[in-house]
Amino acid sequence: MNNESDYPVIYTEALTRTYKIGSNQVAALRGIDLSIYRGEFVALMGASGSGKSTLLHLLGCLDNPTSGKYLLENQDVSTLSAGQLANLRNQHIGFVFQSFNLLPQMTALNNVALPLQYRQQANDSKARAMEVLKRVGLAERIHHLPNELSGGECQRVAIARALVVDPGILLADEPTGNLDSHTGIEIMQLLVELSEEGRSIFMVTHDWQLVRFAHRCLFMRDGQFVQSLNAYPGAHCTRRQYERN
Repeated sequence: MNNESDYPVIYTEALTRTYKIGSNQVAALRGIDLSIYRGEFVALMGASGSGKSTLLHLLGCLDNPTSGKYLLENQDVSTLSAGQLANLRNQHIGFVFQSFNLLPQMTALNNVALPLQYRQQANDSKARAMEVLKRVGLAERIHHLPNELSGGECQRVAIARALVVDPGILLADEPTGNLDSHTGIEIMQLLVELSEEGRSIFMVTHDWQLVRFAHRCLFMRDGQFVQSLNAYPGAHCTRRQYERN
């Protein structure tokens, strides 16, 4: 996994996010300290409203913190312009969501190639998309539309789309939420393989059965981490361990 001499690819210090709702200030995050190293697979659990999605959006540079520090690949994101921030995000982060967000009128191949075309890399976009679709086991399904694919296949297309730009970090928000349990396990095994190849994975989940695939599990409550457990291999996070805290 990580070498202790390496810097964390994701590092936050006293990170906060406060929203103004009418005349009230609502603290969604209350001083988050987090380090994720290259090749590390970290799961995050917590009840709805605990701050999980807010943190994921901040780590993905889709929102700005109210205070605190965030270093992405050792760069302080607060010092970057909007354009520089977009470039940093596009170069280093891939997103995988519960809803696959595939364009229904486009084949699996074209859906995966789309991020490269946005980056004006259209010349080799199809070849690269084909390579990544093979990597996720969909070599025989590249010309199918999303409505011709199973849920698991659609999620593999979504993961391929996230991987096509070769990011070092994957942010996954309930990546198995729309899948049956067997297919969900297959997707988790794929994420483990990607972690073993050196990608860092930060996954939000409500499913206790998925925690065992991560190296460690963080628990969030009221915008703060309340516990961290080693999860894989060896000791597993369990509901009983969490509720005892």
